[in-house]
Amino acid sequence: MSTILVTGGAGYIGSHTCVQLLTAGYDVVVVDNFVNSSPESIKRVEQLAGRKVTLYDCDLRDRKALTKVFTKHHIAWVIHFAGLKAVGESVKQPLRYYDNNVNGTLVLLDVMQAHDCRNIVFSSSATVYGQPEKLPLTEDCALHVTNPYGGTKLTIENILRDLYVADPRWQIVILRYFNPIGAHPSGLLGEKPNGIPNNLTPYIAQVATGKLPALQVFGNDYSTSDGTGVRDYLHVCDLAAGHLAAIKKIDHSGLYVYNLGTGHGYSVLEVLHAFEKAAGKTIPYQIKPRRAGDVAACYADATKAARELDWRAELGIDEMCRSLWRFYTQNPQGY
Repeated sequence: MSTILVTGGAGYIGSHTCVQLLTAGYDVVVVDNFVNSSPESIKRVEQLAGRKVTLYDCDLRDRKALTKVFTKHHIAWVIHFAGLKAVGESVKQPLRYYDNNVNGTLVLLDVMQAHDCRNIVFSSSATVYGQPEKLPLTEDCALHVTNPYGGTKLTIENILRDLYVADPRWQIVILRYFNPIGAHPSGLLGEKPNGIPNNLTPYIAQVATGKLPALQVFGNDYSTSDGTGVRDYLHVCDLAAGHLAAIKKIDHSGLYVYNLGTGHGYSVLEVLHAFEKAAGKTIPYQIKPRRAGDVAACYADATKAARELDWRAELGIDEMCRSLWRFYTQNPQGY
């Protein structure tokens, strides 16, 4: 079976994808610098899949270390997750985000090319659409970012387009994620960021477990059903399956772009109430001013992925919240 290199494979989405790749019979090599992840997640991946991962503690900007990985392994595909991902933090630290996300990708692509590996699935984001021109968002919507995190994703997409024009032998799959939440049904894998979470559901979970006093809801004056921001939340296991589908279905050179989402938007307060139901408790929240770079509503048209990859999101908001709560109650101190 083919060997897949997963950058950022110890992270939230990467670890769930590694389980599915191993279960499907692929050999998995992971490079991760553990800035916002833990080696423990890889141990749990191996436990769930019953197979080993080859793990390298490596920053993608370290060309020498990355070259050693490609020299040692015959890599068929790269799934590229590695990157900093907090919108608010990116507004405060744009140079760090561009250096890490864009420079890391440039080194990766250069090393891939040098080793005759031209198959990549890139972890992009719905943030590349910026303020949506229409809803639901289709892959041909205008691209316009509202924050540096989104800027790094769009810059990388443009680099990949230029690379394909220069060398049409590449197979490039760009997956634009909407909002992944939830955890592995076993409760062994989930999202456990270092420090105070930047994303909604880990923050809610930390309030529910008493680690944080109240959920900060950024803005209740948007043009939405309850005034809070609306997003397309999809289960992380569904999202992981999208990467497997891409590798299985894409078998000739080209540049392919797919939205991965449910096609349904939930407001912040709707997610909060679904989590209250899962946890069986009331979760306090406070309304705060809008956050720089946020948009009112954002949800996907994912029919292209259904048509071409035979991929559809299967799990709903209740299972997303139940699985995440299971992870937090089983892992109160994280990994």
